[in-house]
Amino acid sequence: MEVTNPAGFQNRFLATGIISQLLYGVFYDSENYHSIDYIRLIYGLILPVVWYGYTLGRRMAGNRIVRIDGRKVDIGTMILRNIVAGIFYILTLGIGLIVSAFMIGGREDKRAIHDFIAQTYVTTDPPSKTQ
Repeated sequence: MEVTNPAGFQNRFLATGIISQLLYGVFYDSENYHSIDYIRLIYGLILPVVWYGYTLGRRMAGNRIVRIDGRKVDIGTMILRNIVAGIFYILTLGIGLIVSAFMIGGREDKRAIHDFIAQTYVTTDPPSKTQ
């Protein structure tokens, strides 16, 4: 399947910032961890599965997660995307995250390392009627 209308860095950052603003009262807070982060992790794993790749922040920013093969994201896809990729970013001491930011900014398909791990991409296209 072809990557169509990939969401760029600003759009993806906005989706994360919206949720951070709603939960913590600041646009983006990567310095402090809160007990609600566990709820946020579960929310980030489950909501895209039941809501066509959207989370609340993604919906408001106008982007969603989709699989490269065109199928709906499932819990396995979201675990790969969030947990396995998160472990990778920790093991690389954040260098993988920096590389991912450059990938989103520089690649035509706007795919980051976590997108390659989970075989996904982020698009601004709405879900098709077949999904």
